[in-house]
Amino acid sequence: MSTPGSGATEPDRPAPKPLVEPAGGTPPVVVLPQQLRQAATALKAGRGPVALDTERASGYRYSQRAYLVQVRREGAGTVLIDPIALAARLEPLAEALEGTEWVLHAASQDLPCLAEIGLRPDRLFDTELAGRLAGFERVALGTLVELLLGYRLEKGHGAADWSRRPLPKEWLNYAALDVELLVPLRDVLEAELASQGKLDWAREEFEALRLARPAEPRREPWRRTSGIHRARGGRALAAVRALWEARDAIARERDIAPGRVLPDGALVDAALAAPATEADLVRLPVFRGRAQRRMAPTWITALRTAMALPRDELPDPTPPQDGPPPANRWADKDPDAAARLGAARTALTAIAAENRLPLENLVQPDLVRRICWRPPGAADIDDVRDALRTGGAREWQVGLTAAAITTALHTCAPK
Repeated sequence: MSTPGSGATEPDRPAPKPLVEPAGGTPPVVVLPQQLRQAATALKAGRGPVALDTERASGYRYSQRAYLVQVRREGAGTVLIDPIALAARLEPLAEALEGTEWVLHAASQDLPCLAEIGLRPDRLFDTELAGRLAGFERVALGTLVELLLGYRLEKGHGAADWSRRPLPKEWLNYAALDVELLVPLRDVLEAELASQGKLDWAREEFEALRLARPAEPRREPWRRTSGIHRARGGRALAAVRALWEARDAIARERDIAPGRVLPDGALVDAALAAPATEADLVRLPVFRGRAQRRMAPTWITALRTAMALPRDELPDPTPPQDGPPPANRWADKDPDAAARLGAARTALTAIAAENRLPLENLVQPDLVRRICWRPPGAADIDDVRDALRTGGAREWQVGLTAAAITTALHTCAPK
């Protein structure tokens, strides 16, 4: 099989067949414990891997919980489960799936909300990650299904408000189709990975993904406010922080996406304008609306609190970074480190191309930057291997990259 990026010319293929509804019709949504037990019994009696997906309401709700869980297995068909109606009591489903291989697309997006309702895989196959390792340039589910299986999935509801009840039939069809062909896609990708000698690499990646710990909460999440670069100085940053925290408390309490309470741009605009009164605040764009006028006391209180902070409690305009500085500053700060990084990037890019891999899947770019900024120990190959493993690299990645990175660490800037 030729893959995009391999240099081979793809043969002409027949037009993909549109897939607009599940083969067995629209599955009913499981909302009662008895229905869940029946579905779990059918899934347990099924055969082969289990395809799973979830639907969230990220743009509408504060939480990242699953509002629908889709499960499909040969011999059992597709099951749509409403974890909200079931109060997340999915023990029968968890028991039915014990020991099975789960097939997901972009599993890192779904595993956290599945774990939240007590569902954790014993084995995992990620079709998006498999596509990346196999060298496909585009790895969206619809793209891979069309290229490898000859079907066109009707998309369009992924960003919908899945907390809505009842869910429209067309949404349910969309959700069911997301798992309809996952297992056949898995089988084709596994064969492709095996033919390229990458199946063991993929298995290491899947296991690392399955065992990955949840990301630590950011220490200062408010610093990720869009447009915050416009807020210069500690006082302006304090205002952004106060408004962000007030908005976050409201969003959390109401389970509303923060951006639907108040857009990021409005936070920064208010911080820069520094209105002294509610009347001044509601003259600003966005704050003129009825909803924001009602909330004006909350926003002005946050701003006044920020303005009253003593200087030693203001945010640092240049907080210490967790790791090396941005690479574009290395040439001035440490020319030898810049030379090391340049040599490493050149060598790793060649290795990635030779193995038909995205560079970021060959080895984490941030890990390479850290090693090049402060080389480990004597910077011999054993030190580099240890540093790669400590940084989370898998054995296949260590084997492909350690020698090249070691060589790069002995590069110096021209004098």
